[in-house]
Amino acid sequence: MVGVCMTVVSIIRLLHLQHFATVVDRLLALDSVLFLFSALLSYLSLRRSERAQLEAYADGAFMTGLALMSICSILLAFTLL
Repeated sequence: MVGVCMTVVSIIRLLHLQHFATVVDRLLALDSVLFLFSALLSYLSLRRSERAQLEAYADGAFMTGLALMSICSILLAFTLL
């Protein structure tokens, strides 16, 4: 998912969408951090005893990242129209 965020940032740079690019770039950078945080929490849940709590946090971070990516894709779609 981090790779998807980086790909979209690169595509936005290639399309020269100046004002829009800064907003979506920042949102997708935050999104990448959320996905990385989710992966870290998932890994830790496999290694620790408080498994259910870490899994719940990992799920929350992942679902928040997906929601943010959906918002970015909607913004991108309406900008390109």
